[in-house]
Amino acid sequence: MSPTQWDLPVELCCRPMAFVTLTGLDVVYNAVHRAVWDAFCANRRADRVPISFKVLPGDHEYPKCRPKRTSYEWYIPKGILKTGWMNKHLNLVPALVVVFYELDWDEPQWKEKQSECATRVEIVRQSLQGRNTKVAVVLIQKKTPLPPGEDVIASERAAALCNACELSGKSLFVLPHTDHLVGYIIRLENAFYEHAQTYYYTEIRRVKSHKEFLNKTTHQLLFVRHQFKIAFFSELKQDTQNALKNYRTAYNLVHELRAHETNILEIKTMAGFINYKICRLCFQHNTPLDAIAQFRKHIDLCKKKIGSAELSFEHAAWMSKQFQAFGDLFDEAIKLGLTAIQTQNPGFYYQQAAYYAQERKQLAKSLCNHEASVMYPNPDPLETQTGVLDFYGQRSWRQGILSFDLSDPEKEKVGVLAIQLKERNVAHSEIIITLLSNAVAQFKKYKCPRMKSHLMVQMGEEYYYAKDYTKALKLLDYVMCDYRSEGWWTLLTSILTTALKCSYLMAQLKDYITYSLELLGRASTLKDDQKSRIEKNLINVLMNESPDPEPDCDIFAGKTAQKLWADRISLAGSNIFTIGVQDFVPFVQCKAKFHAPSFHVDVPVEFDIYLKADCPHPIRFSKLCVSFNNQEYNQFCVIEEASKANEVLENPTQGKMCLVPGKTRKLLFKFVAKTEDVGKKIEITSVDLALGNETGRCVVLNWQGGGGDAASSQEALQAARSFKRRPKLPDNEVHWDSIIIQASTMIISRVPNISVHLQHEPPALTNEMYCLVVTVQSHEKTQIRDVKLTAGLKPGQDANLTQKTHVTLHGTELCDESYPALLTDIPVGDLHPGEQLEKMLYVRCGTVGSRMFLVYVSYLINTTAEEKEIVCKCHKDETVTIETVFPFDVAVKFVSTKFEHLERVYADIPFLLMTDLLSASPWALTVVSSELQLAPSMTTVDQLESQVDNVVLQTGESASECFCLRCPSLGNVEGGVATGHYIISWKRTSAMENIPVIRTVITLPHVIVENIPLHVNADLPSFGRVRESLPVKYHLQNKTDFVQDVEISVEPSDAFMFSGLKQIRLPAQAFYSYQYFCQATGSTHG
Repeated sequence: MSPTQWDLPVELCCRPMAFVTLTGLDVVYNAVHRAVWDAFCANRRADRVPISFKVLPGDHEYPKCRPKRTSYEWYIPKGILKTGWMNKHLNLVPALVVVFYELDWDEPQWKEKQSECATRVEIVRQSLQGRNTKVAVVLIQKKTPLPPGEDVIASERAAALCNACELSGKSLFVLPHTDHLVGYIIRLENAFYEHAQTYYYTEIRRVKSHKEFLNKTTHQLLFVRHQFKIAFFSELKQDTQNALKNYRTAYNLVHELRAHETNILEIKTMAGFINYKICRLCFQHNTPLDAIAQFRKHIDLCKKKIGSAELSFEHAAWMSKQFQAFGDLFDEAIKLGLTAIQTQNPGFYYQQAAYYAQERKQLAKSLCNHEASVMYPNPDPLETQTGVLDFYGQRSWRQGILSFDLSDPEKEKVGVLAIQLKERNVAHSEIIITLLSNAVAQFKKYKCPRMKSHLMVQMGEEYYYAKDYTKALKLLDYVMCDYRSEGWWTLLTSILTTALKCSYLMAQLKDYITYSLELLGRASTLKDDQKSRIEKNLINVLMNESPDPEPDCDIFAGKTAQKLWADRISLAGSNIFTIGVQDFVPFVQCKAKFHAPSFHVDVPVEFDIYLKADCPHPIRFSKLCVSFNNQEYNQFCVIEEASKANEVLENPTQGKMCLVPGKTRKLLFKFVAKTEDVGKKIEITSVDLALGNETGRCVVLNWQGGGGDAASSQEALQAARSFKRRPKLPDNEVHWDSIIIQASTMIISRVPNISVHLQHEPPALTNEMYCLVVTVQSHEKTQIRDVKLTAGLKPGQDANLTQKTHVTLHGTELCDESYPALLTDIPVGDLHPGEQLEKMLYVRCGTVGSRMFLVYVSYLINTTAEEKEIVCKCHKDETVTIETVFPFDVAVKFVSTKFEHLERVYADIPFLLMTDLLSASPWALTVVSSELQLAPSMTTVDQLESQVDNVVLQTGESASECFCLRCPSLGNVEGGVATGHYIISWKRTSAMENIPVIRTVITLPHVIVENIPLHVNADLPSFGRVRESLPVKYHLQNKTDFVQDVEISVEPSDAFMFSGLKQIRLPAQAFYSYQYFCQATGSTHG
């Protein structure tokens, strides 16, 4: 039996399609025939009918048909299904034979051609004697045929040809060789498909007719066989629903067979075949749940049908193949559009297949462990005359024997021995690895990381058993990261143990050291005696000696490994191995911690390195180096203790570099930072701890940053969440979990010993030169030099503030936009102890609001740190927030000459402009002068002079001015007429004389000007006397370009008598006088 006997037959796994043979085509030498064949075979899309074509010669010998049995009364079947039956009906016995013949309807030699064609058909019929295979004729013609009924000659000759060939009219076809060849071919295919379906329908009826002669006593196998054949023919007919129904019936019949050790393999084999067909059709019908349910039922029914105990590995192999085949079907269905889920995907079936393959391997190991002297039987009991079995699932040495009693026990024993010896040569690990690989791919696809990791571990172990240690290490290394990150320490220990064996057997120095370091650590669950053995081996490797063999290794592989280690010792090469520990958990832990988050540059930087060993015995390290982002500090942080290689485990309590298991070792380092690093961060980039020395081998453990390994973050999280009280330790010891890594510190400048005071009078007024007095006093014990001042608007504020804030040291000039918002590095000289200086700063703020101003003083001073003289740059800054407000509010209004409020003014008629200046400053303001700048559209009635020169306004006081103006006629101006500007020159009353005056320009509002046609002006005395006449004169002025007549009427009043016309009509350009006679005192109205 071959190692691949458990693979399902190809003809079982393929999709059954109707088999049609084509004869009469010379596809090698005839181009027309070749084109016809290509049209049948090339580019067959899914929408074309499912037919399998094959070109055969006309005289091809088809399988002979056995004579039909008239009775089954004395017939005893020898098996369920013959091994060649499916292949016979898929590839040997056609449903239809098509005879191609070149013949046109107008052929001159028609009679001869007709006779030749009939002869060919007869030859085909002779070769198919006894078969129900259909025969058809296709005439290849050069011309396109006329529509049916139009070509009389064609109809007559077609009938004659059918008679000569004994064919019905439906079996004669015409194939014109034209540009539309593919279209004609597709039509031919559809006709062929109908003939094929008729053939398979006939075959189904023929098989069904046999069932009438069967009895359940002696013909149980035939019931299964016939039901399987009916289902298979239904598949060929593409009637998948009936095929599924018949396969289910056949499956039930298989399990009704009486099972015995002699036929159990045949029953399981056929059950597996039929189950495969059922599951495949369920997936094809898009009913995956039915397929899964059928498979589970199949496994439940068969898993206990083990058979011979001596060949129990065969049952495991068969079970493995069942799961693998279903996984393949499931995966194929997914590729065709089926949706799988995380908990139900092909990976689980591949995993189970691998499990049974592993079980097969274990059983084979225990059952096939024959002595080397046991020879393979001769002659071979597993060979047959034909090279294949007659029936599926039978033993080659007793084919067709259905008796439950073994007729020849000796032959049975020899056959079992041959199977066992052949099983010993099977590459079990390769089978297992392939299945596990398939499962891993599925679990990766459906995002099941833990399942994927679990199976990858099994793959690695199988590679180890297969002695492919390189691949084993690659896989195990990959999954270790997941188990470390999730804290599966027991699983990790098991993986590390296997990895250590692989590295030992390959004599991989660095890998062997790395795995040893981790197996000695806190993540390892090994017992102390095992750790002691590993620690001893590690020291041997560091002393350039061979380690002791790892337990449970293959004897032959162990001897090979010893030779490899001997070669490693003799070869000269690099003896220093640097191992980064951030990705694994070594037996030494390291934490670095600066004493403070920042250090002044004149104070030594101090930090501690904490070390803790988890190995069984005390151990001595040779060197400790700390590296920084500024490598100039590396030289100050090195501890080195010279020791011999054999002293690693000796004198454990002597020296700083000796670590006692479970005890925390603290090492203090200090150095003086460089002045150029002020403002920079000093970071510990790595900590290197060397084990061994360069004369033997040296391992350098490298911690990135301030320490910590793959398990540190998880342990720190657990410690933070733990409420467990820590035991009290001696003063010189600390709890390891309480140490928090602090791998960086900031170098800051020396603490300044100066005072900076700011003197000013807030708030600032808009656009004034606001004075800020800066006083700097030195309290240093020595002279400070290179004192510099930076002052102005603090950076980082609103960009609009930066544009509207200007700073200068010279208050005698007004700042414009060219002045900066911040003055930097203003040199102010040196200062002796106790000496002070003042600096005046002038700020001009163009907008109101709060501003933050910065005054930054820096200087240099000589000092000492750790008996080393250094030059320190110190600085001190002060900030102040200054509010900027408007100095005053200006109100403007227009009134008539009688001081009546005007919404609008009239052309050429005088009116008054009144300004009211209200002080909003908390400090006294001096209004130096004011100025009215009129727009061209305005004219003054009298001389414009300032009425508020040198007026001092306290908070809340106001100063008013009044100007008499006239607006000429300008026509209708939309939006009113511009008045001009009101300019106020002012300064703080308390400001020094040299401070420039601030000019504030107020834009006056526009005024609406109206033109009136008639202007009336009354000329009245300022007062009158009772019972005396009061002369009143009215002036009328025509403002238009036309003569206007006006009518004047005077209404009487109780307070006056008047003389003159009560009503008069006269031209507008005139004046008229009245004499009034007062009759009452007081303010009266007429």
